[in-house]
Order: sequence, then C-alpha cells, then structure tokens
Amino acid sequence: MARKIILDVDTGTDDAVAIMFAALHPELDLIGVTTVNGNVPLARTTDNTLRVLDWIGRSDIPVFPGLARPIARRGFPASRHFGRDSDDDPHGSALPIPEPSSKAQDTGAVEFLVETLRSTTEQLTLVPVGPMSNIATALAVDPSLTEAVDEVVAMGGGHAVANVTASAEFNIWADPEAAALVLSAGFGRLTLVPLDATHQALVTEEDCAALDALGTPAGVAASRFVSRRIAAYRTAVEGGNAAPVHDVVCTAYLVRPDLLTTRHLPVEVDTASPLTIGRTVIDTRPGSSLDPNAHVAFGADARLLTELLLGTFGAVSG
Repeated sequence: MARKIILDVDTGTDDAVAIMFAALHPELDLIGVTTVNGNVPLARTTDNTLRVLDWIGRSDIPVFPGLARPIARRGFPASRHFGRDSDDDPHGSALPIPEPSSKAQDTGAVEFLVETLRSTTEQLTLVPVGPMSNIATALAVDPSLTEAVDEVVAMGGGHAVANVTASAEFNIWADPEAAALVLSAGFGRLTLVPLDATHQALVTEEDCAALDALGTPAGVAASRFVSRRIAAYRTAVEGGNAAPVHDVVCTAYLVRPDLLTTRHLPVEVDTASPLTIGRTVIDTRPGSSLDPNAHVAFGADARLLTELLLGTFGAVSG
C-alpha cells in the first residue's frame, strides 16, 4: 500500500519539486497539502501550490491554507529574504507556470491537521518542508496527535552549513519557536534533513536538460524550477552549474531511505540569542548525556536523487 502523507509547504521552487514528487510517485498517497508563510507570503505559497497541482493534473489533492505568521513573533526575526524576483532569489514570487483554476479549501491547515490525525485509523507521515508553524499549532491544540504519526520528515536546520544567517537555516529561523516545539513533541520518529545533507544532493544543469527532455509536465516544470535555482546559486556552489533542491530530498527519502545517511542525536533550537537565533544545536558529542530526539541526515546520494526524479517525472504522460 502507498504511504499516506501530508505535505506542509511554503511553496517556492524546491517545494514545488517536492509536491510533484509526492503527488506522482506510486508509493506515496498525498492526502493533503497545507501551506504556510515562508519563502513567500501565505497567499502566494497557496497560489503556487495550486499552480503545481493543476499543472501536473492532480487538482484532486486538497490544499489547506495555514498560518500567515510565526506562532510567537509578529514577523520574521529580520526582513523577509525571498520573494523578490531578483537574480539571486532561488524562488521568486509566482512560479513560472499558469495560474490555477482550482481553489484552496475553506478549512484551514491547522483544523485539517487536527481533524485528520484525530480520526485516522492508520498512522500518517508528516512532511514539513517550510517553517513548522502549522504543525506546532496543531500540537498546541492536541499534543496527543503525535500518536497518529509514524514519522515526521522535516527539511530544516544545519550543523556545519547555514544560509539565512551565519548560524541558521531559513525554515527554522523563520519560526524558531515552532521548530523547538515540534522537535520536543515526542514523535515516535523524527527525521531532520538539514543543509548538510541537501547540499550534497545537488541537481546539475545536465540533470535539468534530462528532466526537460522527458517532455512531461512535471519534467518540464522541474527543469524550469531547478534552472532558476542554479542561476541563483551560481556563486555559492563550486562550478556554478548545480544547486540544492532541499525539499524534494525529504519526499524522495520516503520511498528510498537509503538516499540519506543519518545519526540519532539530540537537537535543540536556539530561540533566545540575537546572534544565533534559529540555529539547530545538534549534539554530535560521543557519550552525550542528552536524549536523542531526531535522526539527523548528514549525507545524501546526489545520483540516486536524480534517478528518482527522472523515474518519477518521466513515468507520467502529458
């Protein structure tokens, strides 16, 4: 049976590729997508999500708008970084595919999460690949929701790698209190996919050409989205001809766990220091007295990721 998942997104380019993978892979049953403020404001993340699902012919998958701001802060800890349509922005504002004809659900993301997890007769997988505001709020409503989840697979954080500040990765930094709550909630299994792993799974210009050559809606769109990312990462990646596509690493891991190399470790989020707010403090010390709460990915197989993208996006016709 296909693995039932809920994908929580702040849809820019890498979320878009993750959505297509989750919606199209035969081993995954995407029962709903929840959206959150992040790469771009909530209205745009929701619109982008609908665009992607319409484009690949999966408008049957419901989309639930979520939180438009962090759970504890009146805004981001600093100015918004993305959504500017500039050359160094890997996301832009609106994704370069047609506007959607489908509509988001009237039910909000938190209500959907609470009702679905309370009523499910089988465990579900949560895949938050943006700020964790929706998941944290659902847990605040009902902490026992953890019992209905077989695994959380979250894109966020970094040990030796950061992006939005010298210490923090964007998803965690954008709502550090939410991330701290999710990490301490007591899920049976939580897999954290930080920048350390996603920066090892680069997608190249050659891979983009192969995706485009598939001629499928998903292949063409993935090539377009990743090409934008490569242009934005031109000076940040050695060689300038590849880029990380962070969020799809999480959805690809669901069908091929060997994509990632993980370690079971204690992880906490800094929510106080002005210098390091949003940093994931990953305790790699041998013999640490702290209890591990996350399987942290430190390695990823770039070639396997590309094979999964080509196989999944190429198997779907026109």
